[in-house]
Amino acid sequence: MYHPPLMNTKSNTSKFRTSFLSGLNKVDSADWNRLTGVDYPFLRYEFLAALENSGCVSEQTGWQPHHLVVYQATHLVALMPLYIKTHSYGEYVFDWAWADAYHRHGVPYYPKLLTAIPFTPATGSRLCIAPGQNDAEISSLAVEKIKHHAETKGYSSWHLLFPCKSEFEQLSQHNLSARSGCQYHWKNRDYANFDDFLAHLSSRKRKNIKRERRRVAEQGITLTRIPGMEITQAQLQTFYEFYQSTYYKRGQQGYLTLAFFEKILTTMPDQLLLVMAYRDNHPIAAALCLGSSDTLYGRYWGCLEEYECLHFEACYYQGIEHCIEQGIQKFDPGAQGEHKISRGFEPTTTHSLHWIAHPGFRAAIDDFLKREHRGVKDYIEQASQLLPFKRSSY
Repeated sequence: MYHPPLMNTKSNTSKFRTSFLSGLNKVDSADWNRLTGVDYPFLRYEFLAALENSGCVSEQTGWQPHHLVVYQATHLVALMPLYIKTHSYGEYVFDWAWADAYHRHGVPYYPKLLTAIPFTPATGSRLCIAPGQNDAEISSLAVEKIKHHAETKGYSSWHLLFPCKSEFEQLSQHNLSARSGCQYHWKNRDYANFDDFLAHLSSRKRKNIKRERRRVAEQGITLTRIPGMEITQAQLQTFYEFYQSTYYKRGQQGYLTLAFFEKILTTMPDQLLLVMAYRDNHPIAAALCLGSSDTLYGRYWGCLEEYECLHFEACYYQGIEHCIEQGIQKFDPGAQGEHKISRGFEPTTTHSLHWIAHPGFRAAIDDFLKREHRGVKDYIEQASQLLPFKRSSY
């Protein structure tokens, strides 16, 4: 087995004290939210604590909390969500081939360290630093500590997924391997209403969306959007049955428990939106979204039976309408799905950073990432040509 040498951790950052926490219960919620803010929903204390307290995230599920915190004297000045992973499920930046290569060479890939929001491929801040601190200094310290910790404990690697662009650029300066990917996001160009959005599309694409929405109505299906403050326990229970049913159809079980959804409904209802579909006054499908001041995040979907075009309506068109009505600038409906392009969702570059301890594997992965990056860049350029907007509107 390969054992990398330990790093020299001396630096000019000795005024800081760093720790790795086995759970969010080791830090005050107000201190955590003071650094993360509460607008981006997935980093706030209530969301991550709900994952831990409901058992969705734990050593048993392969997501052992190991959060990095930085103190100056007694003041929390920086934090980063961190997990010890024993698999690669629920990450959405796929490294299965890397793990397989390790396995074929008799080198363990797991456990590894991961900075990400569990089960949530949504771009956002990953290293939160208090105002007044030197961002470059804290970034250097965080990377140094994590690398040293990984080497000391024998973790194969550290991966940071879906950082915002500024953090990606800051952290990528620290000898980390950069990876790019693609998602599809809808952007609100100050549309007056849904018809105004459609008016900016080519005739053929506009007619197709109208046909899909009409087909939903022809099946006797109606939809309603329910703000989080108005979601009842019965509605949440119904949504959860739909959510799990969608996984059961594939012989799987959803990552998230009812207890998790109950906790976030209690602690952060103002950031939830439930889209419920009805037929003959009976609920038949539902989609649960989260939101910030400028972005709607489509996260969880489920139905008991398949209906033509219902997924497009519940997961895409209802979200677009909501963004237009509320003046929300962006709709991130989740990972993957080229079919989103023809419905106005634009190919968007996502980022991740990776540190591989083994020098041989690091070199091979870096070579792969260079080739993959060129492919992703070419794909996004080509996919952008398929967008349905009139040339004068894009």
